[in-house]
Amino acid sequence: MTILPILAEVAAPAGGGGGIGMFVPMILIMVMFYFILIRPQRKQQKKQEEMRKNIGKGDKVVSIGGIHGLVTGHTDRTVSVKVADGLSIKFDRSAIASIDHKGGSHDNDTEEESSENDESEES
Repeated sequence: MTILPILAEVAAPAGGGGGIGMFVPMILIMVMFYFILIRPQRKQQKKQEEMRKNIGKGDKVVSIGGIHGLVTGHTDRTVSVKVADGLSIKFDRSAIASIDHKGGSHDNDTEEESSENDESEES
C-alpha cells in the first residue's frame, strides 16, 4: 500500500467544482492586505506631502539625516535651513522629516543643550 494515491485524493477534492470557491480566500487576503498595509501607508504619505508643502519661513525642521535647523527661505523644490550662525544648508523638500511650525528661536535650543552639557560635566 502506497501513500501517493491517498495524498492525491486529499489534494484534489471530489466533485471538481471549486472554480469561484478557490478565488474567494485569495480575494479576502488581498482586501485584508489593502486595509492593513496599503491604505495606512498612503495616508501617511499624503500627510508627509502636506506637511512638506506647508513649510514656512521661521519653522524649526529636522532633516531625514537628523540635522536640526530654522527655515530661512524656500522654493518649490528646496528649503534653506540655518543650522548655526552664518551657516545655512539647502535641502530638497523631500529630505525634511518633521516640522515645528513657528517653534521659536533656534538659539534657545543651543543654550539649553549647552547648559545640559555643563551640568553633565560637573557630575
